Amino acid sequence: MKLARYALEGEAHYGILAGDDLADRLAGSPFCEGVRTGLMDDLASARILNPVGSPRIFGLGYNYLAHIEETGKPLPEQPVLFMKPSTSAIGPGEPVLYPPHGENIHFEGELVVVIGKQARHVSEQEALDYVLGYTCGNDVSDRVLQRSESAFGCLLAGKGYDSFAPLGPVIATDIDPMDVRIRTRVNGVERQNSSTSRMHYSVPYIISYLSRYITLLPGDLIMTGTPEGVGPIKIGDVIEVEIDGIGILRNPVVADAGPWQS
Repeated sequence: MKLARYALEGEAHYGILAGDDLADRLAGSPFCEGVRTGLMDDLASARILNPVGSPRIFGLGYNYLAHIEETGKPLPEQPVLFMKPSTSAIGPGEPVLYPPHGENIHFEGELVVVIGKQARHVSEQEALDYVLGYTCGNDVSDRVLQRSESAFGCLLAGKGYDSFAPLGPVIATDIDPMDVRIRTRVNGVERQNSSTSRMHYSVPYIISYLSRYITLLPGDLIMTGTPEGVGPIKIGDVIEVEIDGIGILRNPVVADAGPWQS
C-alpha cells in the first residue's frame, strides 16, 4: 500500500493510492487509524506534500560500509545520530534553497523510516511492528559548516537549513527495509546505486537503539544514512532519489534570496 499526503482545494489530506492518478481519501491521518471515505481524489489536480506535516527528523551518519570507507572514518561503535529541524522538511518538487554563502553543499539519498506508533524500549525483533512505512529522503548537507561544527562535537546547522530535508513522494508500507535498492541522480546522471543490505546498522537495530533513550512518536522520521557516491550540488541542478517500491523524489536546486548576513 502507498499513502500520499496532498493539498487539494486549500486543504491537506491523506489518501491511499489507487494506481498513479487517484487517491482514496482518508478521514483523518494514518497515524490515528484514518478510515477510507470512498471519495476518490484526482491527483492531477492536487499537489503532493511531504509525507508528514512537521516531523521530528532523526538522522544517522556513517551507516553504509562503502560510504564510511570513502570518508576515511573508522567503523562507528554505536549509531552516529543527529536531528534536523521540522522546518528543513519539504516535499516533492519543492526547491532546495542553496545558501548565498554556500561553498560545498552535498546531496545524500536515503531510505527514511516513518514511525507509526509510540515506541519506547522496543527490542530489535519487534521494532518493525512500530513502523508505518518508508519514504525517500535527501539529507542535504553544508560540508563546510558540518565539519566546523563536528570539530566541537556537535551537528545541527550544517544539516538543518530550511529545505535541507526533501521527503516523499509517498509512504510505502510493504517494502523490505533490509534489502531495497536506492539510487540518486543529479541532472539525470546516476551518482549513487546501493542497497540497504549494505548498512552497518540495520533499520530494526536503529529503531530499537533510539527507543532506549527517546520515546519515538507517530510521525517521527528516521533518515537511515546514505550510501557511497555523495557529492556537491549547484544552483540549477535537479536531484532525484529513487527507491524501489516507493518511487522518485525529485527536487530542483535554486538560489536562496536571503536576506543573509555574514
